[in-house]
Amino acid sequence: MKRKQQLLGLLVITGLGIPTLSNAQKKDSVQEKNIEETVLLGSRGGVRSKTDSPVPVDVFNLKKESIILPQSNINQILNIIAPSFTSTVQTAADGTDHLDPAQLRGLGPDQVLVLVNGKRRHSSALINVNGTPGRGTVGKDLNAIPSFAIDRLEVLRDGASAQYGSDAIAGVINLGLKRDTGKLSGQFTYGGNLTPTANDHTGNFDGQNIQVDLNYGNKIGEKGGFYNITWSSQFRDATSRAGTESGNLFNAYNAIEQRALENGVNLSSLFSNINNTPNSQQIINYIHQYAQNVNYFSSAYQSQIQNASTISALQGILTTNFTDQELAYRGLTRKDFNMQIGQSKLNNHQLFANIEVPVSDHWKVYTFGGYSYRNGVSGGFYRRPNQSRTFTGLYPNGYLPQIGTQIQDISFSTGIKGDWKGWNIDLSNTFGQNSFDYTIKNTGNTSLRFASPNEFDAGGLRFTQNTINLDFNKDYDILSGLNVAFGGEHRYENFKISAGEEASYTAYDIFGNPQTTTTAANQKPTDFFGNTLPGGSQVFGGFRPDNAVSKNRQSVAGYVDFALNITDWFLADAAARYENYSDFGSTFNYKLASRIKVADNFNFRFAGSTGFRAPSIHQIYYNVTSTLFTSGQLLEVGTFSNDSKIANLLGIPKLKQETSKSASVGFTYKIPSANLTITADGYFTRIDDRILLTGQFSRAAVSAVAKAAYDEAQVNATQFFVNAIDTETKGLDFVITQNSKISNVKIDNNFAINLNKTKKVGATHTSGLLQSPDLEKVYFAENVRVYLEEATPRVKATLSHNISWKDFSFYLRNTYYGKVTSPDLIDVNGDGTIGAQEHQSIADKVITDVSAAYQFTKNVGLSLGVNNVFDIYPTKNLTASTNNDQFIYSRSTSQFGLNGRYVFARINFNF
Repeated sequence: MKRKQQLLGLLVITGLGIPTLSNAQKKDSVQEKNIEETVLLGSRGGVRSKTDSPVPVDVFNLKKESIILPQSNINQILNIIAPSFTSTVQTAADGTDHLDPAQLRGLGPDQVLVLVNGKRRHSSALINVNGTPGRGTVGKDLNAIPSFAIDRLEVLRDGASAQYGSDAIAGVINLGLKRDTGKLSGQFTYGGNLTPTANDHTGNFDGQNIQVDLNYGNKIGEKGGFYNITWSSQFRDATSRAGTESGNLFNAYNAIEQRALENGVNLSSLFSNINNTPNSQQIINYIHQYAQNVNYFSSAYQSQIQNASTISALQGILTTNFTDQELAYRGLTRKDFNMQIGQSKLNNHQLFANIEVPVSDHWKVYTFGGYSYRNGVSGGFYRRPNQSRTFTGLYPNGYLPQIGTQIQDISFSTGIKGDWKGWNIDLSNTFGQNSFDYTIKNTGNTSLRFASPNEFDAGGLRFTQNTINLDFNKDYDILSGLNVAFGGEHRYENFKISAGEEASYTAYDIFGNPQTTTTAANQKPTDFFGNTLPGGSQVFGGFRPDNAVSKNRQSVAGYVDFALNITDWFLADAAARYENYSDFGSTFNYKLASRIKVADNFNFRFAGSTGFRAPSIHQIYYNVTSTLFTSGQLLEVGTFSNDSKIANLLGIPKLKQETSKSASVGFTYKIPSANLTITADGYFTRIDDRILLTGQFSRAAVSAVAKAAYDEAQVNATQFFVNAIDTETKGLDFVITQNSKISNVKIDNNFAINLNKTKKVGATHTSGLLQSPDLEKVYFAENVRVYLEEATPRVKATLSHNISWKDFSFYLRNTYYGKVTSPDLIDVNGDGTIGAQEHQSIADKVITDVSAAYQFTKNVGLSLGVNNVFDIYPTKNLTASTNNDQFIYSRSTSQFGLNGRYVFARINFNF
């Protein structure tokens, strides 16, 4: 029994304490401990104890942890329990508001492979093209899987492409689904953000979160068959962390227009193009008439207006700012014009199942998978009344457009596994599909003026993957034990972009016809000041028919894996993998790893490998035009595929695979008398031809021929996916775990720290046609460099304590987040001088979480807790980068989010 207690203390090696089970739960604890003492990742040869593995693998018992943790989804949970893992909620980033980019050891979201029950998980349909960590990457949608369906999480912190294939450069995360039978368990969680920084007119509480989780399992037959089903529903409100809008909102024309509206005259109805209207004199007369109703205009200003006899003269006068006066007149405040800064509104419903049925004494069939539907709403930039993007004929006070996102995720894996003459055989087929569909709400196509709807189908993205695996492994009695594993894989992928409705992407002329390159300027709708009214749905223009694609690719792979215990103290692993992709070719990779038992309680381990990441099919074919906030202005930015006309004009090459070399060295040390475990692992990863999304090539900087192509595509700037640079990542993971028992009180103490640094090495792999130094700087732009090297913490550490006594447990965690840098350039002096520009530095912080749980009966318990007890926020932005005090905190990066203190109560039951 003492030995088992010691092993339990070794299991949690990244700062996660395990709450003591209630008396009602203890009867299953021995079986659960045995699961925790072994790991599946790191070798194709089956299970090993964690401390005997030649590569670092973390195991988290999520089934028990869900009772006491305040976080409710897998990304958030991993972010606080695994120092090498980083993921935070994004804001004002289109679809990325609903899918948090996740990174391991400072590498990209697309360099982490995710498995479910050991089978490859499909990628998300979304590609992160906005300004967030992981920009330009395609990650896995971990939040599509209910955390309540997970029994345990395994995180392999080492390159493993030779064993598991593409995407495993940084490591592998395996989600093991629950196998419980004979009981119904569930939990009801209510929480929200209790913070004085809330700014949504509802006091100090916002972001209300209600979640219901249910899990039921039962036996099938008498030979170990089972089914286990999980249902989860979450209803999450938005949070508001904007400051108070401080910019100019209303000009003199807006004031006059409002007085005319109050008298039944809509000035915008008198013209469609102010430079081409027969009603000029009538408009002038109305302006003269209703200007007199604006009682805060000075007599001198009124005289200027009355003496102006032409439209052009009035245009020069009526741009004067009168925001404060007009707010008072309309009974509005500046907060009414705030953007939605914070977490998005989200409804999330998930159903997952795990089923296994023996068909003989040696064979069993299995299936698992599920369905997830998320409906999210996030906000864009407020369309102010004094902007040409706002048609004040319909929206005299402007409007806040919203991006509605419908995310559907389907996964289904089925297979048969068993034993044949000593060989363990597993044949499986895994299907997965993820889709993002966009409905843009509370918006308008400004060029349609009065004819514009306020809601648009903007199209969507879909990614489909089907994977067939056949795996073999067998143990041989050679030396101290040999395991041989080999297998093959076939993978099919499809990426699809569906066009939106015509009005979501089209600019129309004054006659309601789509504009073309030959449309005359006087036939394009304008506002009163002569500014052309843009087309497409405001905040997110729909995917156009020429954006629509449906592209397929296939890959085939074969691998071998040998694990040989040369002696009782010397283990050696070797793996090799060949993979061929239909769209870019083949690659061969290998891995060598070893563990040396220097003493009974001291192991030395090291590994070296090559790796690769095939360019995602999204990166090859994604193309879209988006309205992005760049350098203080809204621009139409086109993301073009590398086979496009514009890409060819700029000499952008086709994508090829990333290749990597990695090495790790470390040790594990146990002191049984103190129930203490220490592990340390240093690592190095070199990635060549790393794929990045370039900076934005402005129209002004390209050749005359390229300018014409820009005009044809109706964009101000372009960006592309390129194999831009080589990088090196160095780091260290250090973990101490200790547990003790004094009388009936059990104490678990855990400390873990991750140090990592990524930097570019060598020259930028620029296009041969980009001879200008300025264009080369765009190819690997400064903001791209910061996202790569400085936007995620280089230091992250956790210190946790769990104290358990009978049916009561208390949990305390402190998480240290190192400083990061925002990629946005700040003009500190506000004068536009280059020398005054710098990046916003975001200081290091410590976040404290506290929770307590009590089991009232064998069936019912209660947990109460606070995440971020001291209501810590990131460093505030300098005023110059707040966009009129809207982004009080950086929207480009955040170590732990910007929602402040979160309080929760959770009722758990088990029947």
